[in-house]
Amino acid sequence: MEQVSFEYVKTNGITLHTAVAGPENGPLVVLLHGFPEFWYGWIHQIEPLAAKGYRVVVPDQRGYNLSDKPAGIENYTLDLLRDDIVGLIEGFERTSATIIGHDWGGAVAWHLAATKPQYVDQLIAVNIPHPKAMPRVMKKNPAQWVKSSYIAFFQMPELPEKTLAADYFKTMVSSLVSTSRPNTFSEEEISAYQSAWAQPGALTAMLNWYRAIRKGSMLQTPEEKIGVPVRIIWGLGDQFLSPMLAKESLNFCRDSELVFVGEATHWVHHEQAYIVNKLIAQFLSEKKAEAPLQ
Repeated sequence: MEQVSFEYVKTNGITLHTAVAGPENGPLVVLLHGFPEFWYGWIHQIEPLAAKGYRVVVPDQRGYNLSDKPAGIENYTLDLLRDDIVGLIEGFERTSATIIGHDWGGAVAWHLAATKPQYVDQLIAVNIPHPKAMPRVMKKNPAQWVKSSYIAFFQMPELPEKTLAADYFKTMVSSLVSTSRPNTFSEEEISAYQSAWAQPGALTAMLNWYRAIRKGSMLQTPEEKIGVPVRIIWGLGDQFLSPMLAKESLNFCRDSELVFVGEATHWVHHEQAYIVNKLIAQFLSEKKAEAPLQ
């Protein structure tokens, strides 16, 4: 990662530790990680995008790794997480960006496109449904309740932190390894994640993203169809999220396409990085060609 530099960017009343790569005048691409990752979760995408001339910005989102970790569940709702990214875009002196999000980062991306679309050139969601798709699918597919049962455990005070942090995050490491294809995460990568999780206050802040659901976080996203171009990339072997969620998400878009990736799980951007990178580059190239002349 020799081409990556780091900046601390003030936005929305907090400071985000941010990885930056690519030419300063290149089209802006913002990569948003999910739980339990941090900027490093996009390690396979940063340099390929930068090599194609994009200005690539990858924050540790609010509560993660070296970014600020405000206390209180109410500080982790989608509206606030969205406004962090709005300020990040403006901090790089841009008016809009391509937003690519995985897992919770994808939820932020969906919400940004749904509520402040002027900041989004196009959206790529990786193994994350539109926030309004989950309740619809749960009504039709009881198996999704089982897949999502860990969310209920995360609502408890203190116990999740103690359980996840025990034996230097043994449970979290086991979850990454057991839900991904063999040898997806190297020992070096696992060590990087453990260091991020060990940052003071990080684990509680990370869990507060889930706990904010009971503060109405998911209700903040409207049901109106998103107007910006959307590509959904979905690893078919996701143990947490049913492919039905990906299909349901299309109903919240005006201009969208869904690409399923085989031999991949929730961690498709790690497992099938070549395919994911090709799908990202293809989509950005197509939409650039379709853009009207200014």
